[in-house]
Amino acid sequence: QVQLVESGGGSVQAGGSLRLSCAASGSSYTNDCVGWFRQVPGKEREGVGIIHTGGMFRYSADSVKGRFTISSDNAKNTADLQMNSLKPEDTAMYYCAAAVNVNWWSCGLGTDFAYWGQGTQVTVSS
Repeated sequence: QVQLVESGGGSVQAGGSLRLSCAASGSSYTNDCVGWFRQVPGKEREGVGIIHTGGMFRYSADSVKGRFTISSDNAKNTADLQMNSLKPEDTAMYYCAAAVNVNWWSCGLGTDFAYWGQGTQVTVSS
């Protein structure tokens, strides 16, 4: 059973930075698709960054491109989301999700992410 645990959320002023980390257990983490998603009550969930742990695919949403960077560390079984130049509209609950044993060409927004973390809140004040 794959388990995901997020950490690193919090409150920050606009223009600041936060780094979210997703620690995975129960997977080899060598052929997985891992994503960071965010959701605000009443709005659709948004995929902000997706990465294949084999290193052949990385995606960033237009809304965060140039500000957020997703990365993975296979030695630590983690996927981090570095968030810079944060804006109030980045305020949301952020979730890590994973799909295991997925080839890199099948990794993306349309992937069926079977495993989800509990979420971590990010609040950006103006």
